[in-house]
Amino acid sequence: METEILEVVAGPAGMRAIERAAALLREGRLVAFPTETVYGLGALALDPIAAARIFEAKGRPAHNPLIVHVADRSSAREVVASWDERAEALAEAFWPGPLTLILPKAPAVPAAITAGLDAVAVRVPSHPVARDLLAAVGAPVAAPSANRYTRISPTTARHVEKSLGGRIDAILDGGATPIGIESTVLDLCADVPVLLRPGAISIEELRAAVGRVDLPASSPAEGAARPSPGLSPRHYAPAGGVELVPGGDILGRLSGEGSVGVIARRRRPEGAKVDAWLELPGEADGFARQLYAALHALEDAGVARILVEAAPPGAAWDGVRDRLGRAATPAETA
Repeated sequence: METEILEVVAGPAGMRAIERAAALLREGRLVAFPTETVYGLGALALDPIAAARIFEAKGRPAHNPLIVHVADRSSAREVVASWDERAEALAEAFWPGPLTLILPKAPAVPAAITAGLDAVAVRVPSHPVARDLLAAVGAPVAAPSANRYTRISPTTARHVEKSLGGRIDAILDGGATPIGIESTVLDLCADVPVLLRPGAISIEELRAAVGRVDLPASSPAEGAARPSPGLSPRHYAPAGGVELVPGGDILGRLSGEGSVGVIARRRRPEGAKVDAWLELPGEADGFARQLYAALHALEDAGVARILVEAAPPGAAWDGVRDRLGRAATPAETA
């Protein structure tokens, strides 16, 4: 399969690219597109055959559900069985934006989308290209990250092509994504909301909107249906190993066999014997925005080991901390 690259530029040509992507989606095809978080791999959410193509292209197991992307709140209500005051308050505070809500699913939502569970993950993205695409499609679009399963998520069209080129129908190129890590996921199926995946919207912000928010009491059993995407022990991982290191210990970990790359919140020290040193911003939002691109760059450089400065404490870093922890999980234990 040849993957078509559709570049979104200003003016009519950009809208033609979006209309072409929408036409492919309506035909049941696979199209990667930018959201404010990462690039998603889209297919019609209410078409089980189209949704199955996502799992095949990514190599994604059936127990890992998909997020349904919709154009607005009224469209979200059409894919859920109930919509309570908590959902309304959260949508008012954070939609369009990087928040996914898990709610009881409507009968029209295929079981493949929800890993056979009775709840569906749904969000309204804020990226203008994603919003124009959803409007042009006129239907909900399921979209996990547009990469091979467990590998580094894509924040540019080139990252998508690197991972899924030849496996999907088209990539809608809307430039680099502005947030850089996946959405916050909040489960509203219980009496007390549960934060399943941290992201750009912190637990403190969620609590300010709806009051009490809990963390999961346990992790899903191996092979069991997962209530949310992004819960696999190993995820977001480059081909080479990732090692999390306290900032002050990086120089001491540079010895050893093979090439080494470093991602840190500080400049490369004089005399550091390292093949590549990438300095990322010292604040959480900036670090998150550049993290996956840095991991891709070091993977493309072929380094054998990637040392990443561990995230500091604090709720603002929860999303980065989660992604790095999963990226550093050894493959044999995933």
